[in-house]
Amino acid sequence: MLRLTQAPNIAIATLWADLLCEAGMAASVQRQYLGAAAGHLPPDQCLPEIWLEYDEHATPARSLLQALEELPQRRWDCRCGEMVEGGFEQCWQCGALMPRE
Repeated sequence: MLRLTQAPNIAIATLWADLLCEAGMAASVQRQYLGAAAGHLPPDQCLPEIWLEYDEHATPARSLLQALEELPQRRWDCRCGEMVEGGFEQCWQCGALMPRE
């Protein structure tokens, strides 16, 4: 097993591990509940970690997480009047798709 990275919180760690598993790379979250020991242990040692079952998945796993960090962020006004921000291409209010330029 190989420690791939630390995540800022358990929610992000779970999302990253699920994404890696969906891509065919066996991954798990470790240290899920060690945050409760913060104050007794150094904070950087209490973060959840993503571990890969197979070392050979390290390079594609890092590439996948890097691509996730570089998702395009948008800000657009929907025809219903809702302002949509982030990586979303569909309005949450009315379901309209982002207009193409």
